[in-house]
Amino acid sequence: MTTRIDKRFADLKKEGRAALVTFVTAGDPDYATSLEIIKGLPKAGADIIEFGMPFTDPMADGPAIQEAGLRALKAGQTLVKTLAMVKSFRESDQATPVVLMGYYNPIYLYGVERFLADAKAAGVDGLIIVDLPPEEDEELCLPTIKAGLNFIRLATPTTDDKRAPTVLRNTSGFVYYVSVLGITGTKTPDLKSVEQNVIRLKGHTKLPIAVGFGVKTAEQARIIAKSADGVVVGTALVNAVKNNLTPAGKPTPETVKAVHALVSEIAQGVRS
Repeated sequence: MTTRIDKRFADLKKEGRAALVTFVTAGDPDYATSLEIIKGLPKAGADIIEFGMPFTDPMADGPAIQEAGLRALKAGQTLVKTLAMVKSFRESDQATPVVLMGYYNPIYLYGVERFLADAKAAGVDGLIIVDLPPEEDEELCLPTIKAGLNFIRLATPTTDDKRAPTVLRNTSGFVYYVSVLGITGTKTPDLKSVEQNVIRLKGHTKLPIAVGFGVKTAEQARIIAKSADGVVVGTALVNAVKNNLTPAGKPTPETVKAVHALVSEIAQGVRS
């Protein structure tokens, strides 16, 4: 099985550079604006796109992404609409990998078999489900792989050499290395420590390793891209949405532009 994710990383390896992985919350601040943001990400410099699936009770998301999820839910975003958004994106882009990132509860309620079939049909390439450990692989991980999608696992600074083989056992597509302890977007990563841990993890897997949770600037992205195969940016983009809304939380003419401008800036860091 070769997915769009596999192909994208293989192509970038030939180019000799890391991937820019961009995270945005699906439906934030509303469906139409969110879709416009997502459709413009590849042109702005994104190599892989993560759609955050809004959820009322997140455990790994910092305040910015929690707020984005609540804005999206308030605007009527559902898992059905998130899949519809992927389908709309695929109408004009068949090449850019799309990953859905979130929590198991909405998928469980949707129905695992139905969800995987609908996700595959919509054009989803992989899943990152934050709250399912490797010990629960039969719940979703193995069915996801069977359905022809990548199941991408999180590794953290506490994933030591003893734990790493278990974490990586059924991981595919890439490994998402969490650069800080705690929730998203609240700390600045120790770049030297990140480099050492990426090198250590590469001793356990041939999969690409993408680093996220705290990357905010082009300079941080440039440094991380030296050792990692991908750089994930999320909170900074979500804040770009938030900072360009009206006091009532509605989009402005600058909302979409601000996100794309930041992606372009960070993409230059990754490519340098």
